[in-house]
Amino acid sequence: MFAKVLIANRGEIACRIIRTLKKMQIGSVAVYSHADAGSLHVMMADESVCLGEPPAKESYLDVDKIIQAAKDTGAEAIHPGYGFLSENAAFARRCAEEGIAFIGPTPRHMEEFGLKHTARSMAKAQNVPLLPGTELLENVQDALNAAETIGYPVMLKSTAGGGGIGMQLCYSADELENGFESVGRLSKSNFSQGGIYLEKFVASARHIEVQIFGDGKGDVIALGERDCSLQRRNQKVIEETPAPGLSEEIRNALRTAAVNLARSASYKSAGTVEFVYDTTEEKFYFLEVNTRLQVEHGVTEEIYGVDLVEWMILEAAGELGDTLTKHFEPNGHSIQVRVYAEDPLKNFQPSSGILSEVVWPEGVRCETWIERGSAISPYYDPMIAKLIVHASTRTEAIESMISALRETTLYGIVTNLGYLDFVLGQEVFAKGEQTTKYLGTLSYSPDIVEVIKPGTHTTIQSAPGRIGYWDIGVPPSGPMDSLSFRLGNRLLGNDDKAPGLEMTVTGSTLKFHFPTRIVLAGAVMKAQLNGAEVPYWETIDIAEGDVLKMGIIEGEGARTYLLIDGGFKVPEYLGSTATFTLGEFGGHGGRILQIGDQLSTYGSDTEKTPAVLDAALRPQMAKEWKIGVIYGPHGAPDFFKEEYIETFFAIDWEVHYNSNRTGIRLIGPKPLWAREDGGEAGLHPSNLHDNAYAIGTVDFTGDMPVILGPDGPSLGGFVCPVTIIGAELWKMGQLGPKDRVRFVPMAYDDAVLMEHELEEKIATLNGSLPTLPAPTIVDPIVAEIAENDRHDTVRVRLSGDHNILIEFGPMELDLTLRFQVHELMRRLKAAEDTRLIDLTPGIRSLQVHYDSQKLPLSELLSRIKDELAHMPTTRDIVVPSRTVYLPLSWDDPSTKLAIEKYMQSVRNDAPWCPSNIEFIRRMN
Repeated sequence: MFAKVLIANRGEIACRIIRTLKKMQIGSVAVYSHADAGSLHVMMADESVCLGEPPAKESYLDVDKIIQAAKDTGAEAIHPGYGFLSENAAFARRCAEEGIAFIGPTPRHMEEFGLKHTARSMAKAQNVPLLPGTELLENVQDALNAAETIGYPVMLKSTAGGGGIGMQLCYSADELENGFESVGRLSKSNFSQGGIYLEKFVASARHIEVQIFGDGKGDVIALGERDCSLQRRNQKVIEETPAPGLSEEIRNALRTAAVNLARSASYKSAGTVEFVYDTTEEKFYFLEVNTRLQVEHGVTEEIYGVDLVEWMILEAAGELGDTLTKHFEPNGHSIQVRVYAEDPLKNFQPSSGILSEVVWPEGVRCETWIERGSAISPYYDPMIAKLIVHASTRTEAIESMISALRETTLYGIVTNLGYLDFVLGQEVFAKGEQTTKYLGTLSYSPDIVEVIKPGTHTTIQSAPGRIGYWDIGVPPSGPMDSLSFRLGNRLLGNDDKAPGLEMTVTGSTLKFHFPTRIVLAGAVMKAQLNGAEVPYWETIDIAEGDVLKMGIIEGEGARTYLLIDGGFKVPEYLGSTATFTLGEFGGHGGRILQIGDQLSTYGSDTEKTPAVLDAALRPQMAKEWKIGVIYGPHGAPDFFKEEYIETFFAIDWEVHYNSNRTGIRLIGPKPLWAREDGGEAGLHPSNLHDNAYAIGTVDFTGDMPVILGPDGPSLGGFVCPVTIIGAELWKMGQLGPKDRVRFVPMAYDDAVLMEHELEEKIATLNGSLPTLPAPTIVDPIVAEIAENDRHDTVRVRLSGDHNILIEFGPMELDLTLRFQVHELMRRLKAAEDTRLIDLTPGIRSLQVHYDSQKLPLSELLSRIKDELAHMPTTRDIVVPSRTVYLPLSWDDPSTKLAIEKYMQSVRNDAPWCPSNIEFIRRMN
């Protein structure tokens, strides 16, 4: 037996072969192109060899490279799988010359059966029924003369090749004349063989094939027949065995014809004899022989309980023994579907991209080469998987396959999953009456929303976002204007978390391929449904085929939301469907929408009455905003001068054009700092030791304030004088360039009450939105615990109405303070209080993010004081440690690019410009 086998292929067949090799305890060698470097077959194999660039001619079809890979790795045999070099007689001969076993039929069999005109001659000699046809044609005139004799329609065929390549159906002399040259040229370029012949076309045909296996010495067996009639553009989509609706007489005749033909040539290894079955005449005719393993071999394996790949390996090693003399009895029914990365709405054009979610059904045979994160390239066949089911009866097999498809999730690219489900559910398939023309007559309209134009920056978002990961630097994302978003979902009767679209500046153009309902909310973009303007803040009925065109924002506001019945169906990532584009995860492929994207929905089975939101509950857009904030965590006199804080609240700030979901930059008076620098924390007085931020905090990065957005950083070393309260955060999402903002200071209790009232309005859709109270500035420090033998002095600062910042000791870099922070965090976590959302440590601080609607501040402060009182002394704190090795890149190109963009869009005189490395050198 071979010690090591090289697989000269890729994709699911390479993975399939490797699994059999592992079962046989044979070493495996995978080959791959640069495009397949992350493919599953590369990771599964014992060894792998890169063949080079993605084009097949430079990789999987490069005989010299593959032979060299086998020699370099010591592989004694090569399995070609199907496609590529699997039926290349010259490659098989080259293997023999190099002393490498070719696992498959002989070069002679490939040549005799590979050319369809010689295969027809061999079939004729064995009395296998043939369709009226010709030998190889010399010229187009011979073709025209023969077609007149045979009668139209005729099939113009290349003598070489397969997979639907080099075939053209001709209904007239004009079509035949036009197709003659193109079919010959296509055959020549793909198979190095330009011979063409004609065959009578059967209008009502089924594609039936028989699986054969021979030992090369005259013994050949047939393992049943398969129905492969469901095809598009002559490419198979669904296959099954046994073929439905055939009499036992026909089945036996098919198998006998296939075996006789193969025996006449002393056929060796796996192969398939294909037939056309005329459903009108109930007769079959020889089509061709495939001298290789077929894509659909798995259904035969399922009902006969065999492993054809193992047989091929044993036969090539001379160890097949008496296997072919045994009797194999079929059991039950098996169906296979081919899962393609292709778009049924666009004539099945291939789809490429990154798969952000891959989930296969349990208990179903799945042959695939993909997993979450796999990149689908445009270089190869778009088949990404085969699902195979086996059941006692055909009806049970159909039901099992439909369930399997519905349990499968493939997200990030367009696939034919829905199309396969649709085909299997048709009455024609249930009755087993499919023909090769059937799919061409089928009208398919999936339940998807097609993106015709994506708009400027359109993402899928979900409220409240990705909560609970702030301590590891993952921002919540979610809709910037969560109020408009949530109100839109409430109008539709959706769950609060139902994913919707956030559109910025200019909106999307969307085509709906199914009836549904939507709501438009937020800033008003001009919206037209089939050319007619549609309203905001009310449910809109959508019919199949409707096109919604969103324009630019008219007037105030910066973001528009589209909510849909049931919400968009996208996979969760870290507990949320919200898109975080900088992290490239969540939403639709972790990115903004692109032309051609297709979005499905969860839909709703319940009848819902039309709804309109009362004007008093509609968030009002503006150019001049008043936003409620809580003073703190940092203020005067520690960081700012008292008069500057008065100025901060008294003036209108202007929104900078360079604002986005990470932060809203503000233009206003230069701050009056209470100190000359940041001490140990940095050169600028805005610098302090890193601490956690709250979403909505106004963060002074140098002299420019930035409101931290939902995609912003969790930690930083800058002073933050105010934080937007929870009930007012939605306004941040609607701030546009040159808008004016005035911050209104509020008391903590007023902020909590205002949010409580707002939540009631959202839940009931009654009343009016709460208004801001009179300005109130309160001390941001809400607790101060004196130093003792267990901890240094502790100050607790308000950071809005949902966060507090707990600071330990003086503003000095002291490792003992970090131990105290860690111990308090550990103790708070240990209680598993669900009202505590995030605990995020800084260098000498701990930010506690909590649900102030459920956890009173007084209770939280009491809890913190109690934990501090029971903490061990610093010298007794034990912290688990670990070693982490990271790659270091000092002068990284990404850093250079970031500095360059900062200099262009923000300021060019920052201390770290133009070189961060020089800045570090200078400071150290």
